Formats: sequence, C-alpha cells, structure tokens
Amino acid sequence: MQENAQQPQKNPWLGVVYIVVSALFYSLMSLFVRLAGDLPVFQKSFFRNLVAAFVGLGILIKSRSLKMQKGSLPSLLARSVAGTVGILCNFYAIDRMNISDASILNKLAPFFSIVFSVFLLREKASVKDWVLVAVAFSGALFVVKPSFDFNKSLPAALGVLGGLGAGLAYTFVRKLGKRGERNAMIVFFFSTFSCLAMLPFVIWQYEPMTWAQLGFLLLAGCAASGAQLSVTAAYTYAPAKEISVYDYSQVLFAAIWGACFLGEFPDWFSVLGYVIIIGAAIFKAVFAHKEKLVKTKEERGQV
Repeated sequence: MQENAQQPQKNPWLGVVYIVVSALFYSLMSLFVRLAGDLPVFQKSFFRNLVAAFVGLGILIKSRSLKMQKGSLPSLLARSVAGTVGILCNFYAIDRMNISDASILNKLAPFFSIVFSVFLLREKASVKDWVLVAVAFSGALFVVKPSFDFNKSLPAALGVLGGLGAGLAYTFVRKLGKRGERNAMIVFFFSTFSCLAMLPFVIWQYEPMTWAQLGFLLLAGCAASGAQLSVTAAYTYAPAKEISVYDYSQVLFAAIWGACFLGEFPDWFSVLGYVIIIGAAIFKAVFAHKEKLVKTKEERGQV
C-alpha cells in the first residue's frame, strides 16, 4: 500500500467537515452551471470535468506517483460510468428545475448507497434502513410532483436517476477507499473518463460560448474539483451511513443561491419533500450513531 493511502474510518468528524465543504462546493457548482446559460448538457459536463481532471493530475504529479492501487481498475471504471451518468442527469435537472429541487433529488444518493452497499460491499441493512429508504422516496414524490406533462416530469425523473448514479458512484468510492486508493487518483480517473466519453457528443452539438459562459463553466469545474476531492475524502474517512446526513446542507446552500441570484423559491410541496427526505436522513444518522455507541460498549465489556 502506498504511503499516502487513505485509511477508512480513521476520523469520522473529519469526514463530517469534508462532507459539509463538499456540499458547499456542489451548491456553487449548480449555481455556476445554471448561470452558464442555454448550452448543451454534454458541453457543460465536459468543461466541468476538464478542470477537475487537470486538478487531479496536478495533485498526482506533485505526489510523484501516477500509479493506481493494484486491483482498483474495475471499481474505478464502475465509479466513472455511474458518476458520468449521474452528472449528465443532474445537469439536465439543474437547467430545468429550481436548483434546490435538483439538489434534493441528487441527495437521494445516500439512500441509493444503502441499497448498493448491500449487494456490492456485502454490508448489512436493517429493517429500519429499508423503511427509511422508502420514506425518502416518498418525500421525493413531493419534489417530483408526477404529472402527465412530459416537459415537467422528465427533468424530475432524470434528477432522481442522477441521484441513483451518484449513489452507485459513492458506493464504489467507499470500496476504493477500503482498498487504500488515493483521492486524487479517483478524481483524475473519473474526470478523464467522463471527458473522453462526452467528447464525441460535444463535437457533434457544440454551441459557441461567450467569455462569460466559459468563465462560469470554468468556475463550475473549480467548484466541482473541490467538491469531488472533499466528498472522496469524506467517504474514505467514514462510512456513508454515519456522515451522509451532513451532505444535505447542500440543499440549504442551493436554496440561498437560488433566492439571491436566480429569484427561485421552492413551493410548499417541495419544502415538504425536503423535510421528509432530510428528516429520514437525520433519523438514519442518529440511529447509526446509537448503534455505534452500543457496539463500542459491547466491545469494551460494558454491556
């Protein structure tokens, strides 16, 4: 194992700090993506990941090692495919919904992570975990507001799909963290893979950009780089079930940016959906904390 490999579960509180910082960066990314205006989603995603690829490469060069951990390639590829799908769906939703609504749908990712971790990481999920997953998705219905209007339903449906992609990606980030893979390698591999995958579509439907649009996309890339590095660090320091609740601060940040810069205000149905989803996440975090305390006492022979 390399010297700078991450040690998972080493510092849960540091994981909390990283997850809140990533939430702030992701909310700024959403704002910059919207401010970039009416551009193809592939073009926006390409420039967002191009910056992140160079940031990741720079960190790897500074570390004087471009090698990945042995056996990491399959998980890196899976993380990259899931992440690319998640980004495209999320950006489509951001362009066509309130950014706070798009953010909360993307924050279904931790609940999808519960499902995926059962099958991919062989982690156990309790009955309470499954109930909370169901509650979270019921809250999502208030945000999605299903209707027969295709133009309204499609962005919401893709927003949910974006959350699924992110949840699957985070599951593989956790798996890579357990293997000791470096954060910068995960970010660089994903960003490079995503850019190469989207390049043909960018060339096919490229739209000329103003300097302002290019600037906002580069800012989105910078924010995304900070977010990716932070969230990758967070999930290598602690399990998703212990810290993912703090990721919901992104919705608050996004609501503030939406109100201040875009004149967006969520309706009461969306707010109710936020309360249900975040409430489920808080309950899940509290339950996980209590379980951890009981387990610690049992290990010390106090129970």
